[in-house]
Amino acid sequence: MESWKKAVVAASVGAATVLFLKRRNAAGVLAGGVALAVLAAEYPEKFENVRKQLPDYFDRGMQVMEMAARAGKRITEAAGQSAMDVWEEFGG
Repeated sequence: MESWKKAVVAASVGAATVLFLKRRNAAGVLAGGVALAVLAAEYPEKFENVRKQLPDYFDRGMQVMEMAARAGKRITEAAGQSAMDVWEEFGG
């Protein structure tokens, strides 16, 4: 990769980081997009592989989110029970 491309990627990633930390999400996404565009232009075959695998990544992510939601629901339900209800549930 040419040095000017490395500089563009580094500056874009740095700017995106600073913008996200300052809660300027739209500008952070734009700066991150610049870095991704430069990398995609430099390594198109790698990005093609990632693009083909995106549905699998989304499916796995949704499974993780569903598990987290179920766990959160159980924790919320358990937190709402009184100590007596829990004791009776265990057969006490």
